[in-house]
Amino acid sequence: MTIRFRMLKTTVFTSLFSLFLVRIASGQAPPIAPPHTEPLEKYNMPPAYIYRLETSPRMISQFGSFTSFQVNVDANGNNIVGDAANEPSITVNPTDLSKMAIGWRQFDSVNSDFRQGGYGYTTNSGATWTFPGVLESNVFRSDPVLSSNETGTFFYLSLLQSFCDNVWSSTNFGQSWTRLQPDGAAGGGDKEWFTIDKTSGIGHGFQYQTWSTAATCGGGQFSRSTNGGVTWMNPISVPNSPVWGTLDVDTNGNLFIGGGNFGSQFWCVRSSNAQNGGVTPTFDRVTSVNLGGSVWFGAPINVGGLAGQIFLAVDRSGTATNNNIYMLATVLPTGASNGTDVMFSRSTDGGLTFSAPHRINDDPINHNKWHWFGTLSVAPNGRIDSVWLDTRNAANNTDSQLFYSFSTDGGLTWAANVAVSDAFNPFEGYPVQQKIGDYITIVSDNTGGNVAYAATFNFNPSRGQHEEDVYYVRVAPPSSVLTLLSAASRLTHAGAGTFDVPMPLSGVSGVEDRSSATYNAVFTFDGAVTSGQVTVLSGTATVGTISFSGNSMTAPLTGVTSAEIVTLRVQNINGDGQLHGDIPFGFLTADVNANRIVDRPDQQQLQTDRGQPVTASNFRDDINLSGVVDRPDVQSVQTNRGHSIP
Repeated sequence: MTIRFRMLKTTVFTSLFSLFLVRIASGQAPPIAPPHTEPLEKYNMPPAYIYRLETSPRMISQFGSFTSFQVNVDANGNNIVGDAANEPSITVNPTDLSKMAIGWRQFDSVNSDFRQGGYGYTTNSGATWTFPGVLESNVFRSDPVLSSNETGTFFYLSLLQSFCDNVWSSTNFGQSWTRLQPDGAAGGGDKEWFTIDKTSGIGHGFQYQTWSTAATCGGGQFSRSTNGGVTWMNPISVPNSPVWGTLDVDTNGNLFIGGGNFGSQFWCVRSSNAQNGGVTPTFDRVTSVNLGGSVWFGAPINVGGLAGQIFLAVDRSGTATNNNIYMLATVLPTGASNGTDVMFSRSTDGGLTFSAPHRINDDPINHNKWHWFGTLSVAPNGRIDSVWLDTRNAANNTDSQLFYSFSTDGGLTWAANVAVSDAFNPFEGYPVQQKIGDYITIVSDNTGGNVAYAATFNFNPSRGQHEEDVYYVRVAPPSSVLTLLSAASRLTHAGAGTFDVPMPLSGVSGVEDRSSATYNAVFTFDGAVTSGQVTVLSGTATVGTISFSGNSMTAPLTGVTSAEIVTLRVQNINGDGQLHGDIPFGFLTADVNANRIVDRPDQQQLQTDRGQPVTASNFRDDINLSGVVDRPDVQSVQTNRGHSIP
């Protein structure tokens, strides 16, 4: 277990987390250092005196088809010059997707690290935002986390300087907020996160909260509210003490907590009885998850904070991927000393086991590059959306862009990565703290995802640098998804030409009766295809190098036996991340009349046609692909007689 923490300056930075000191011995892995004993998420500086004369228009940043709208604006909709805003959390009204709210850490002046609970709302799908103010003026708040229940009531979890927290609610979609309990009565701790049970089970409406062990409010690490966030149980411990993570609920009401150990160990922890309000929750499953590296605090890309935290989300789509559990983290890859990747793993058995880690960022491996602040969300239809910040296009390996990918097959494959924002320098506009927060967030619906992120697009002339602000952008799969029109098995008959055996896209397969060491599965679409994937779901075939021509894609198949059905999965055409079909290909050598058995009528047909050159009407008779119906074709029927396929 290796923790890669770096202290880049002798100055101790103010942070949401405990600092770790690492001694690097020549030729040895750095030892694990205990958390700093003094929590640093605390009141350090008073609110700064604010005197503003400057104004500037709000930033609307266009990048291709994606538009990022500034969220933290003044009463006139203009940029607030001289402030800073970061660490945004977004929630969306599920009954009206045009209504959203975002909470963030609001620094009224970059000259002080005093932060408050900022929030903004929109009623027109993010095109304009209103920032009425902070939750409580001149009250230190941090680590905002927003969510909503299924009826559209919004909730805002906010950390106080005491490491206790409060839950606030809004019944008008974030336009105003009501505190649900006195300060500290909700428990809490550093890096707190919460989720809401939206299922129809006995835990419906319950809220669950977990936090880091580095700094807590009265001990413990987990709490539950059974009355909509108003009151909370006394905190209890969680096995293995997972930190820096999130939590979610499956359709059966089971609670899952994802987190890590400040380094390379990750866990998924289940409670199946937290939904029972009459008992103190217990945890009945702890599963180790391999995410291919270590969480990195103090990485050069975000010196005073995390390169990204750990996210867990559950699929509640009711589809074939229902109750899949997904975990994602930004990690320093195992064996690397620099750079981070966005890594993903999934469980299809209720958290009992998890898949090998999958790297979502698809650029060539380069440990000088940063793929950071990775996060994910699952849409109601089961699509997974992921966004992160990325330096792949930056010569200085610093300037970052927001990137997007998605999966429609439960995380098995991911769409080609797409940049959705202009590049920005994350080192500018620091409000004394040398970081741009610790996370960004996304909430998905059936057609796309709503993203809240921090960036430095606005330029502050008085300071001669850009400033940190919060932005909203909508991401979605491309609308130009191709349709698979047909499939066929294509072979060449010597000089007679090439002929296809059609393969229906569903139902009973076609029958390829010709004998070949390599078969060609050809798929035709309603537009030009330049990339795609073909995998074998059943059967003994091996897929070779796929080729593309116009609207067609050809996958060579080897290792096919003389009597079997091979099912081929076609997906991710032109990087769209979509499943385009599972097509059965029937192979039965010498079944020239395609009745799914090699029998006497096949032999009679060949004897009648023997000696004829191959044409489009009789090419099935040419089993050996010689270009002529001949004696070896007749012998092939005799050899395979009695063979059949379903």
